[in-house]
Amino acid sequence: MKIIVCMKQVPLSSRVEIDQETGNLKRLGAQTRTNPFDLFALECALRIREQVGGTVTVLTMGPQQAESMVRDAYMMGADDAVILSDRKFAGSDVLATSYTLSQGIRALGGADLIICGRQTTDGDTAQIGPAMAEHLHLPHAAWVNAITAVDSEKIQVRQDLASVFQVSEMRYPCLITVDKDVCVPRLPSYRRKAAAAEKPIRVITLADLPDPDLTRFGLVGSPTTVERIFPPPAGGGSVTLEGTAAQKAGQLFDLLARAKYC
Repeated sequence: MKIIVCMKQVPLSSRVEIDQETGNLKRLGAQTRTNPFDLFALECALRIREQVGGTVTVLTMGPQQAESMVRDAYMMGADDAVILSDRKFAGSDVLATSYTLSQGIRALGGADLIICGRQTTDGDTAQIGPAMAEHLHLPHAAWVNAITAVDSEKIQVRQDLASVFQVSEMRYPCLITVDKDVCVPRLPSYRRKAAAAEKPIRVITLADLPDPDLTRFGLVGSPTTVERIFPPPAGGGSVTLEGTAAQKAGQLFDLLARAKYC
C-alpha cells in the first residue's frame, strides 16, 4: 500500500513576524516545529503500514528549512520524504495550498491512502484535507478519531461530528483527516536517526507539477484576500489581591468594573 502523509512546519509560538504588505507570516528564519496534529497522522500511517505493508511518504509544502521536520519524520519511521518548494507557492491560501499539494501527489503517482492532521495550528481552517480530496476526486472522511478496521482494500473509520459519531468505510484510494484522539505518536528513534542521516529528500518545484498554470498557485491563485493581520498584543502585568476571600472577591469586582467588563 502506498500511503502519503501531508505534514507542515508551523511557528513555534504565537510571537511571529507579519509581512505588513502581504499579510503573510514571515516563515524564513522563524523558530518552527512540526504541526502537532500531523504527528497523529504520521503515527496512523506507520501503524497501517505495520498491519498491511507498504510505504509511508511524507509530503510537505514550504521553504527548504522544512527539511528538519522531514528528518524528524524519518526518525519516527517514514520511508520517503518530498518537499514542495518554490517561491511561486508563497502566499497561498487554502484553495491554492490544497491544489498545490494535490498536484504534488499527482506528481508522485498518486496514493492508495492520504492522511492529514485535522488542522494546522497556524491556520486552524481544517479545510486543506477535504479540499485536496476534492481536487483529486477522492472519497474522504474528516474528524476521524478512530480507525476501526483496515486491510489492503478498504479502511473503516469513526468520525466525531460534534453531535453524533459516524462510522464510514471507504475503498482505496481515499483521504482521511485525523484528530488527536486517534492514537499516541511514537517517539523518534536514535537508531532510525542514524540510519536515515543520509536518506535523500526530494524537492519538487512548480516546473515538476502536472499543471504548471501559474494562476493556480501562490498569491495569484489565492482568491482569499487578507485586509489586515497582526500579532496579538502581549499580555499585561499581573495583579495580586490580598485579604479574605470576600475582600478579594470585592477587589476583583472593582477591577472588572473599572475595566468595564461588568
